[in-house]
Amino acid sequence: MKILVVDDEALLVKGIRFNLQNEGYEVITGSNGLEAVQAAQSQMPDLIVLDVMMPEMDGLTACARIREFSNVPIILLTAKTSDMDKLIGFDHGADDYLTKPFNILELKARIRALLRRSGADSKAESNQLTIGSITLDLDSRNAYRADQLVELTAKEFDVIEHLMRNPNRVYSRENLLDTIWAYEYRSDIRTVDVHIRRLREKLEENPAEPNYIMTKWGVGYYFRK
Repeated sequence: MKILVVDDEALLVKGIRFNLQNEGYEVITGSNGLEAVQAAQSQMPDLIVLDVMMPEMDGLTACARIREFSNVPIILLTAKTSDMDKLIGFDHGADDYLTKPFNILELKARIRALLRRSGADSKAESNQLTIGSITLDLDSRNAYRADQLVELTAKEFDVIEHLMRNPNRVYSRENLLDTIWAYEYRSDIRTVDVHIRRLREKLEENPAEPNYIMTKWGVGYYFRK
């Protein structure tokens, strides 16, 4: 699947491209609205991630131009948070709306949902992620232990999804803070330990001797497969 990412913040584009390529997507990029329209015509992406505030041509205008020749799913990125701003985006043809700063896991979840909804991804990955007795429903964001529903907070789900998507890979607390919490709790490393403890209590049969959510002492945490 081919995704077009257009934003004038070069570091943001680099980060999104890196994360989407790790998911197996082909990623093409641009830095302004005019490039977005041209790439949408020439590259025929399966989905577009489009910033609102850009030079040359703003994202809203680019979105409306693209709608003149394509029904490709479009996610708008913006620093504005009011409902009216969102309605304006939808009026210009956007399918979804994400406010900066955002969680990269949420962006990836919205991309997966839009691709499935549009039917563009005929080879879409399963909407469930299962390892051992733990299953995540990526659409409903529900978690199950041995087929029993387990109530997780939004951040708890983000943490376990990230670990299960990358089994046996050890992540430091700092890395998890940067990935899951982004700008929110960079200075409070203890929040990672708290979320890991709660996940073990909810998902492990014996939290004191976990089978899945493991600690690499002195390094960080990982999901054992």
